[in-house]
Amino acid sequence: MDVTKIFGSNVFNEDVMKKRLPKDTYKLLKKTIDKEIPLPAEVADVVANAMKDWAIEKGATHYTHWFQPLTGSTAEKHDSFISPNEQGGVVMEFSGKQLVKGEPDASSLPSGGLRATFEARGYTAWDCTSPAFLKEDRAGDVTLCIPTAFCSYTGEALDKKTPLLRSMAAVSKQALRVLRALGNKTAKKVTSTVGAEQEYFLVDKKYFTERLDLIVAGRTLFGAPAPKGQEMEDHYFGQIKDRVADFMKDLDKELWKMGVAATTKHNEVAPSQFEMAPLFTTTNIAADHNQLVMETLQKVALRRDLACLLHEKPYVGINGSGKHTNWSLSTDDGMNLLEPGSTPHENAQFLLFISALIKAVDRHADILRRSAANSGNDHRLGGNEAPPAIISIFMGEELTEILEAIAKGKKAKSKASTSIEIGVDTLPPLPKDNSDRNRTSPFAFTGNKFEFRMVASSASISSPCVVLNTIVAEALDEIATRLEKAQNINKETKAIIKDTMKEHGRIIFNGNNYSDEWVKEAEKRGLLNIHSTVEALKTFTDRKSVNLFKKYKVLSKEELHSRYEIYLDQYIKQINIEAKTSLDMVKSLYIPAVIPFIKELAETIEKLEVVSGPVYVEKELLARVSALLESAYRKTEKLETELEKAHEIADSFKRAAAFRDKVLATMEELRKDIDTLETIAPRKLWPVPTYADLLYKL
Repeated sequence: MDVTKIFGSNVFNEDVMKKRLPKDTYKLLKKTIDKEIPLPAEVADVVANAMKDWAIEKGATHYTHWFQPLTGSTAEKHDSFISPNEQGGVVMEFSGKQLVKGEPDASSLPSGGLRATFEARGYTAWDCTSPAFLKEDRAGDVTLCIPTAFCSYTGEALDKKTPLLRSMAAVSKQALRVLRALGNKTAKKVTSTVGAEQEYFLVDKKYFTERLDLIVAGRTLFGAPAPKGQEMEDHYFGQIKDRVADFMKDLDKELWKMGVAATTKHNEVAPSQFEMAPLFTTTNIAADHNQLVMETLQKVALRRDLACLLHEKPYVGINGSGKHTNWSLSTDDGMNLLEPGSTPHENAQFLLFISALIKAVDRHADILRRSAANSGNDHRLGGNEAPPAIISIFMGEELTEILEAIAKGKKAKSKASTSIEIGVDTLPPLPKDNSDRNRTSPFAFTGNKFEFRMVASSASISSPCVVLNTIVAEALDEIATRLEKAQNINKETKAIIKDTMKEHGRIIFNGNNYSDEWVKEAEKRGLLNIHSTVEALKTFTDRKSVNLFKKYKVLSKEELHSRYEIYLDQYIKQINIEAKTSLDMVKSLYIPAVIPFIKELAETIEKLEVVSGPVYVEKELLARVSALLESAYRKTEKLETELEKAHEIADSFKRAAAFRDKVLATMEELRKDIDTLETIAPRKLWPVPTYADLLYKL
């Protein structure tokens, strides 16, 4: 496999555009992309025709406006290129109008009240900053996919992409102001960049199809722990099994063809858990690519008779999955604004941008926490596998010392570069980084970027990136305003760093985020500990949040409120599905499986007493199984009652809270009885694959 020939072969990228577009058209399109200005209609027609010819040569018969509604997944409606001609045949056509604009139904996708059933019109608009690409299905059909934004007839954003593009423009504008104040006249644009690591589980398709909970809820609602979990620490970075390696090879190939620079793949900590990671790219393209990663993971898995689980906590008792989102800022002339250099204490530009991050994250920790919130992540955050729900920043010892020294008016200095001597003559000294890594931190500086470790594995990265871009834009705005008014830039820079550390230094924590001591310490510092998605979603309608996103033209008050309603509704629906699935499995699978065991025990006792007199073990076992079965049955009745009560609550926030506090809590109590029964009942009677089957039979 020649990777250099495969990579980007299904992407209408710059190389393809250069070859297929007239020079003047190419220049105008590049100008539109680079300077973010409107595309002339005549240019769109030429681009559309070239794109159509390229796609048809690759086997495409249809095109689609590929967009990202507020479901969190992607959407597409396929239209063919064919157009009737006068001779009764067809020609293949694709106009600039068809490229630039589409009209999907906006009332059938989540709108949070922005659209009603009788107000169906919505628009998709071509995002020319993200290249068009081809998707191939198992049957060999090829579709031209055009990345688009999605808005309502009245102009409100109904998708993930639109606010992301707005937030990128906001952070670029404010970052350039800071650079200009510092004397940088060459940079014309600042772009947020992202590399999104993706964790996932694989399970044999046969076992997956025998678990209703995995099929409809994405996680096991029941299941006793396997005899072996992850305690031997032998899966992480372990040898990749042939079956998984074949899957990963197919995955890489499919992603490479679509221009996704997948580079890293390995076994993760939990059994049957894995990770892939791509190279950095601009944030909107990274968000598109991550959606493609999730789609392709599931598609390729099915081809290999596997199922891919993207839920944050598919199994109790072992690590869940996250999506570490590595975020940075880069200029169009190739400079990483979060690169400290060899002497970070002298790098005023770096220290100012770091200060902006510290200020932004501390001031808006609640909004950042919200961006990582969903029902699946509630099961993951706070365990010794993922960051706690408390937002803090890991800066590392050296940078923290530099910032604190400047804040105290002392002379700051960087540590000399050192190396690690391993003690083996044949091994070279290893250059030592200026800070360790902290895998317990939710927001960690890792050399030239920040790693946001709270993001949910099944979620789009757009929401956290929108928040990061916007809150940093606000902080940079304030810093730029101070610098622009300053008589002495160096003096003002030190003052900004000093003020930032005084007001927001509490957010820096370099210790163990898993410890109970940190929870107490964070409370002393006044840091928020938002435990659940329901609480986190309230920030959508807070005045602070509304003012922030409105000021930087990222989301209007109406758009924020719609998302509040949508995500509350999604939370309720997810727990409702899980509760109904739990009831179904208990009534139709577990209770019918245990009753024959009780009958068998009773008959055995009766026979043994005739032959040998009183029996004890069998009676004790019968009493225990009967008690557990009765308890489980009573809890199903309670769960049905709690479901009915929750649905009767009119207020959406109170209804969501009831699903969290009553429905989910009852589900977890019911699970305890069923999981205990699983450890007692004969394996031959148990109606579903066990954790051992799911985790160890790949």
